[in-house]
Amino acid sequence: MKEKQFTFYNGTTVPYIGFGTWQIPNEEAYDAVTMTIKNGYTHIDTALAYRNEENVGKAIKDSGLSRDAIFLTSKLPAKIKGYDETLEAFNTTLTNLGMDYIDLYLIHAPWPWDEIGKDCTKENIQTWKAMEKLYNDKKICAIGVSNFSIEDIQALIDACDIVPMANQIPFYIGRDQKDLLAFCKTNNILVEAYSPLATGDILDSPKIVGMAKKYNVTPAQLSIRYCIEKETLPLPKSIHESRIIENSQLDFTISPADVEILDAIKDVREN
Repeated sequence: MKEKQFTFYNGTTVPYIGFGTWQIPNEEAYDAVTMTIKNGYTHIDTALAYRNEENVGKAIKDSGLSRDAIFLTSKLPAKIKGYDETLEAFNTTLTNLGMDYIDLYLIHAPWPWDEIGKDCTKENIQTWKAMEKLYNDKKICAIGVSNFSIEDIQALIDACDIVPMANQIPFYIGRDQKDLLAFCKTNNILVEAYSPLATGDILDSPKIVGMAKKYNVTPAQLSIRYCIEKETLPLPKSIHESRIIENSQLDFTISPADVEILDAIKDVREN
């Protein structure tokens, strides 16, 4: 996995699969990240809102790997907006992680989670300007967003100096976000695919199960590989070592014809 990478438009490289830590409590995060790194992952994704940064950072430091051997992502909480507020939250994240810098820092969402759809354009612009400062100060290697629509991203492009380098979105078979993916590709924004297994809903789809058998892989491996075939970076999550290992064994390709079949699936629960 270390040899397979995506490259942000600023030249920063990132391993082509990451380990997501959403919903992993802080007390379990140390063991999960330790186990993940032991099994070859060098790309770890966390967030201040996950409340597990402390043990994620500790596991990385205790891994024996040098800091530059790990690609670490964290995120600004969705409810935090504004220039000074962003700088303060970032410093909290650095302290939690025990790090001097972060490889990728994202705005977690364009609106607070309890006000989905709220227009926070002005606040996001000020937030992004703070992200630009942190990037220019070399506290972050790459900056991006998460859960941002075309309109949300375009507002930043129009008002700020740096185009987001990543957009982390829910992306999986049955939810390919075709228009948003095309927009991001046009603007050289790397799409990161969170919930590549649709939080498990995807694994019992008869079409996916059948195609997985064709390639002699599991439905999870097929689903994660699909994300890579779509030139997105998957972020699977598990606390089970066997699945952590399985999710990284992706040395196969899905034929273009079979990718088209998977593209046509619109609801994995019915296919």
